[in-house]
Amino acid sequence: MSTTTVRISKGTLQTLREMATQAEEPMQATLEKAIEAYRRQRFLEGLSADFAALRERPEAWREEMAEREEWDLTIGDGLTDD
Repeated sequence: MSTTTVRISKGTLQTLREMATQAEEPMQATLEKAIEAYRRQRFLEGLSADFAALRERPEAWREEMAEREEWDLTIGDGLTDD
């Protein structure tokens, strides 16, 4: 795996060291997990904002709810692995 250097503040480095020590893993692994968690958080925040915007448009929200109801009908169709 190739690597690169990224500048961070001394305070952030200290926090990273502490987190890695607590997790008993290399700092690189801790940093990668932190970045992935932040990426997921940002994705979910964007998704939440998108749904909030959709709810502000009554007709579009009704269409969304109607589509969800259609999908709910497939739950009992026997085609799942449950």
